[in-house]
Order: sequence, then C-alpha cells, then structure tokens
Amino acid sequence: MTPLKPYLIRSIYDWIIDNSLTPHLLVDATHPEADVPTEHINEGQIILNIRPAAIQGLDLGNASIEFSTRFNGQPTHIFVPITSVLAIYAQENGRGMTFEPEESDDDTPPEPSPPAKPSHLRIVK
Repeated sequence: MTPLKPYLIRSIYDWIIDNSLTPHLLVDATHPEADVPTEHINEGQIILNIRPAAIQGLDLGNASIEFSTRFNGQPTHIFVPITSVLAIYAQENGRGMTFEPEESDDDTPPEPSPPAKPSHLRIVK
C-alpha cells in the first residue's frame, strides 16, 4: 500500500486553503535529506509558510514536498522529505495534524524476530 501521510498532508493543506487560512509545515530540519535554510532552524525544527502567495511550484508528492520561495530576499529551493514533516496546521488557529518523528507510513508489518533460544539449551560445537 502507498503511505497514508502524504495524502493526509495534501487533504489538510486543501482544507486550510479552502478556509482562507495560512498553511504552515513544521519540519524536522535535522533529517539528512531536508534542504531548508539553516539560519531559520530553531531547536532542530523549522516552520515553513506554504500559502500559495508565498511560494512557487508547490509539489506535495508522496515522498517529498518541494517548492521555491524567498528567505531574506534570496530565492531558495526547499526540499522536505515526507518523513521529516512533523505537522501541518493553520497559522491562525493551530488546527491541523501532527505526526510522529520518522513515523513509518506503510502498513507493512515488521519482520518477525527469530525465536529466542530456550535458556536451558547450550550450543556445543
């Protein structure tokens, strides 16, 4: 199955825009693939304003979010892996959704652990 998280982000983004509010992303800026302005990182996180008037070329993909914007008047390309998104919410009222850091978005069950060896057995070579 495809991950659920990008679909939730897109739907909440649309809901925020439909209500004439300002969508913000809270991102784990320490994610190794995140490409965000380091001077705006606070305690390992960055808040990104993704309202249409503030950005260009928004791509809310299944694996990443990308767009162009300006920071301190400088054109900047932003790349955010979906796994680094901690929240999407409306700036005006804080309503939206939070996500666990590095949450697994697929429904694949974890690999089973090998069975534990009984403590009374001893392996002899």
